[in-house]
Amino acid sequence: MPSDRVYTRLSMTSARALKAFGRLNVPLYRASRGRLFGQLAGTPVLLLTTIGRRSEQARTAPVVYLADNDRLIVIGSNAGHKQTPAWSLNLEANPDAEVELGSKRRKVRARVAEGEERAELWRKMNEQYSGFDDYSARTTRDIRLFVLEPR
Repeated sequence: MPSDRVYTRLSMTSARALKAFGRLNVPLYRASRGRLFGQLAGTPVLLLTTIGRRSEQARTAPVVYLADNDRLIVIGSNAGHKQTPAWSLNLEANPDAEVELGSKRRKVRARVAEGEERAELWRKMNEQYSGFDDYSARTTRDIRLFVLEPR
């Protein structure tokens, strides 16, 4: 199983390397039903499939998440890089998506958390995976926090 250090090093590298690693992650995650690349530094990873806002094609990305009852929480941090991750922009354009948790798939609808809800969920995510405050400090852009609810 890949080391968490691999993810940590990649999160500090270029956005291109992160994207290339994501492309490798998806087939390995699916083939192993989440046993490979299903965690990042002890934090669970899901596969998020969105519809491309320009291409209208299905796009899948590995994303760390927090389970919050029947909701899933994801943050569009892109490891603090200047550019917003495509999946985040896609969710804003079309909130209907699909997630894979291991071998299980489910349809979700995304919404951006704001205000006190966002602050509370950000705190919970950062308790689970402490990189988000660092990512936020590295960028001037508004990092979206999404609540994925079953549909």
